[in-house]
Amino acid sequence: MDYFPVFLDLENKKCVIVGGGEVAHRKTIAVLKSGATVNVISIEFSKKFNDFPEARCFLIKEEFNVRHLTDATLVIAATDSLSVNKKVANEANKLGIPVNVVDEPSLCSFIMPALIDKSPVIIGISTGGNSPVLTRTIKEIIEVNLPSNIGLLAKMMGSWRQRVKERFNSFDMRLKFWEKLMDSEVPQLVFKNKLVLADQKIQEQLRNNSFENSVGEVYLVGGGPGDPELLTLKALRLMYQCDVVLYDRLVSKEVLNKVRPDAEFISVGKSESQHTVEQHKINEMLILLAKEGKKVLRLKGGDPFIFGRGGEEINELAKSNIPFQVVPGVTAASGCGSYAGIPLTHRDYAQSVRFLTGHLKDGKLDIDWKNLNNKQETLVFYMGLLSLPKICEELMKHGMPSSMPIAAIEHGTTYNQRVVSSTLDKISLEVLELELKSPTTFIVGEVVKLRGQLNWYG
Repeated sequence: MDYFPVFLDLENKKCVIVGGGEVAHRKTIAVLKSGATVNVISIEFSKKFNDFPEARCFLIKEEFNVRHLTDATLVIAATDSLSVNKKVANEANKLGIPVNVVDEPSLCSFIMPALIDKSPVIIGISTGGNSPVLTRTIKEIIEVNLPSNIGLLAKMMGSWRQRVKERFNSFDMRLKFWEKLMDSEVPQLVFKNKLVLADQKIQEQLRNNSFENSVGEVYLVGGGPGDPELLTLKALRLMYQCDVVLYDRLVSKEVLNKVRPDAEFISVGKSESQHTVEQHKINEMLILLAKEGKKVLRLKGGDPFIFGRGGEEINELAKSNIPFQVVPGVTAASGCGSYAGIPLTHRDYAQSVRFLTGHLKDGKLDIDWKNLNNKQETLVFYMGLLSLPKICEELMKHGMPSSMPIAAIEHGTTYNQRVVSSTLDKISLEVLELELKSPTTFIVGEVVKLRGQLNWYG
């Protein structure tokens, strides 16, 4: 982190802005919004300065002098003279006053971020001076997705803080109250400007809810094949409100980074050759943690209901009366296929698709091979890296031509993605030579031919 973000209370504090042009004008507007008293130092001022309220903005027609910094809390240098700006920065640094020099990061002790003001909600955005255009783009993205009444919601919650504190003497219980409130209809009521009803709902929840000995909840979330941008909005929300996360080996680091950073992280990863934590132990952990009142994120690669044993886990949760939610994820077949430029179905090549596991059980593949030889159907094999030679052998043995196209997709949808396009009779050797690693997904069918013209990711 190049800069440490800090929000300053400038109410009735003296701030100094050196410069009288348009840039100084913009900075003055921003600082005045904080409730500060602003002294603007310049020999000349643009006409825009004529509209400022005299009560808190003082225009001083003088050359900059160190005496102007007496009792200042913050200083901004915004002249068109580098020498003047350097002088302001040097004098401010000597006095230990935070100083910003416009467009000169090397002279700054702090930088001014782009602001989204939904007071009392304030969001600061910065790229460390590297790209103002990128900063603006990020600001636009956030503003589009931020409810217009988010500040009003913050004020309402603030008005209830003392009463909540009196109702619940435990920090954990207060935290649970607010989290439950955020999951309720109250925020939407505020966003719709139904403030009286929202207030009634808060009062009702405060009166009726008690969190002593309460059971937590389990979120069974599909993390997708690797690219964090493929996560659903619901997945992201639950990932940030969990207390503890149990994650599989196939969950990418980039997806894990989206989880609430102060959550407890527990790896329960499994691979084709070994099980770090046995499934029944995972089930027991989920139940135990939920009974402790925790919000438990069970984060799986891909989709939890497609070769993810998610059904087994929620079955045990249901038996123990543990509340749970299931959030689908982009499964490896569709994610890896899309990023490899291979459509799973296509009017000219395949009218159906079949998902199969290549996982060996007792050294065998329990697959109905004789019904797989359909030229108009795409086959997708999960967890098939170790069993690939056997898969190819059985498909050819049961009538599939050795020239049938097949693609191996390693670390699909990520920056480390590698794709090998080949045929059934050659793919095993090529995968071995290139030393492909798990996770690798295999797509078999005529649709693989389309990769040459549809490949867009690499």
